[in-house]
Amino acid sequence: MGNVRRVYVEKKNGFDVEAAGLLADLRTQFGYTSLQNIRILVRYDLDGIDDETFNKAMTTIFSEPAADTLTDALPGGGAAFAVEYLPGQYDQRADSAAQCVAMLTQGEAPLVRCAKVYILEGSLTEDQLAAVKAYLINPVDSREASLDMPDSLDMTADLPPDVPILSGFSSFDRERMAEFRDQYALAMTLEDAMFVAAYFRSQRRDPTLTELRVIDTYWSDHCRHTTFLTRLSDVRIDDSPLLGQARVAWREYIRARAEVYGAERDGRPMCLMDLATMGMKLLRKRGLLDNLDESEEINACSIRVTIEVDGRPEDWLILFKNETHNHPTEIEPFGGAATCLGGAIRDPLSGRAYVYQAMRVTGSGDPRTLIGETLPGKLPQRVLSIGAARGYSSYGNQVGLATGQVTEIYDPGYVAKRLEIGAVVGAVPARNVVRRRPAPGDQVVLLGGRTGRDGCGGATGSSKAHDIESTLTCGAEVQKGNPPTERKLQRLFRNPEASRLIKRCNDFGAGGVCVAIGELAPGLLINLDAVPLKYEGLDGTELAISESQERMAVVLDRADTQAFMELARQENLEAAVVAEVIREPRMRMVWRGREIVNIERSFLDTNGVIQQVEAHAAAPRDDADPFAESLGAPDRNRWLECVSSLACCSQRGLAERFDSTIGAGTVLMPFGGVRQLTPAQAMAARL
Repeated sequence: MGNVRRVYVEKKNGFDVEAAGLLADLRTQFGYTSLQNIRILVRYDLDGIDDETFNKAMTTIFSEPAADTLTDALPGGGAAFAVEYLPGQYDQRADSAAQCVAMLTQGEAPLVRCAKVYILEGSLTEDQLAAVKAYLINPVDSREASLDMPDSLDMTADLPPDVPILSGFSSFDRERMAEFRDQYALAMTLEDAMFVAAYFRSQRRDPTLTELRVIDTYWSDHCRHTTFLTRLSDVRIDDSPLLGQARVAWREYIRARAEVYGAERDGRPMCLMDLATMGMKLLRKRGLLDNLDESEEINACSIRVTIEVDGRPEDWLILFKNETHNHPTEIEPFGGAATCLGGAIRDPLSGRAYVYQAMRVTGSGDPRTLIGETLPGKLPQRVLSIGAARGYSSYGNQVGLATGQVTEIYDPGYVAKRLEIGAVVGAVPARNVVRRRPAPGDQVVLLGGRTGRDGCGGATGSSKAHDIESTLTCGAEVQKGNPPTERKLQRLFRNPEASRLIKRCNDFGAGGVCVAIGELAPGLLINLDAVPLKYEGLDGTELAISESQERMAVVLDRADTQAFMELARQENLEAAVVAEVIREPRMRMVWRGREIVNIERSFLDTNGVIQQVEAHAAAPRDDADPFAESLGAPDRNRWLECVSSLACCSQRGLAERFDSTIGAGTVLMPFGGVRQLTPAQAMAARL
């Protein structure tokens, strides 16, 4: 036996809310009435810690004496099994415990591994126990753990092989390319893949695997909105009373295009992106959008306003951002919803703004649906709804973010795909934001969390259609949030001394290094060997595309780099120089001293082959609207059925999961205090 120490932590009676809730779930959802009791213990394994430190940590870090009991042996009396994160998945509990021990000793952090142990007391058959395990273990990010004590906690990793060159790729015909695209699960279309092959033929070489993954990520729908930029060659709207407003909106769009683009309108392609932004363009054309903040940075939507602070007018930037994490939340509710909020925060944050208020709107099937009625390949609606609420509120509470509205919409349509939206507002004094164009010789600093496999392929994963196998194959695509690190980033960027050194900033949310750093300047030389790692064993491709909320890339004048890194160190943030701005307009990446990416900027900026479709808004069936009959004469029974439905139930429990909530119609001001709005103002603010 090695030097590994183990301790189990269990909530005392009255504090064991999680165990009591799970017992009620299994009795009602599964009908396991013979189940008498459930105990849940958190298991900590530690390596590299002495007896004195271990004994101190038992009651100061691993437990709260008033609420927890400690034991060094697993209690008997029932069927026991343990659940742990998959190797390579970020475990915030273990990471935080290790950091706390390091603060206690003022030395190196020990190795810490965590697992959750369930003890089921009562008579269960083998099949029933297997059903409980399937309910509690999501294979996307977790697995059943051994109950034995390990000899060591060291994670040994094989040395990754060199990045391969895809021999023959540039000469593939359409049939062979289609097979290759399926084999490598590419998000790009077949036309895109053939376009890439033609490019590398012009370069007289085949691409590396990293180059192909970088292009696939860079051109993904998530990063480049290819669906919204698809050209609409013909738009037809059926003649139906239910589509009257759609026809009015389309006519207004056509008129607005003529006013905004003038004679150029025929050369401007129609697309959903143009339709979505036309209102803003029209206001700007008419001189009614003077407060819009425009720059080469592509972070959150920003406006310039004058705010009175301590009796003096000040220029501020107000930044808005919303994020959808439908697919990640569908397959991993806690992590997907947590990073939905983290993803919404990171864009205003990269604009140097402090995010001070959030909103959460979600769509779910009926969470009361019995587990046995779950669609094949899907998680139960109850698991989705409760797990997502826990994830979003956990992240918000740790960052310290006030959440003004929490609303969940219940409809059978969300059974096929959950809706998860997070929206935030941030603010920053305009004087603290200095935007300058990067110049050759400038350095790019990566600061914040380390890089791991969680988040690899998130941008392409959310850009693909998914099927029954997605929950088994898409685990690495879901980022694992680290809210304390994002909070440190907020503190650093609120420091004017640090924020004014930043020429340009981008986050690592979608696409990782290749997009976060790749968008900063036309020419970049990126050293992947300098990227800090969570653990060894990552190859060059993984380093290039791994995503996370809690990393930022900032462009600095070489003379300012050390001063900025010292300010980051004071916030306990890791920082490393990972790239340099170069004169030649190419994205180049080096790993192990070998160049594995060398792509012309002009090719990347094409965003692939422009897609084109015909659009047809078909008239809905008369029975498609459940309230179509009652539009004329209200039916008392129908309205009673409506107001007593799940859609009209109280959602107070969802809102109370947040430490900082404010009532509807209240706005938290960025410079302190709150303002109560009239009903009309509140409605206008929501619109």
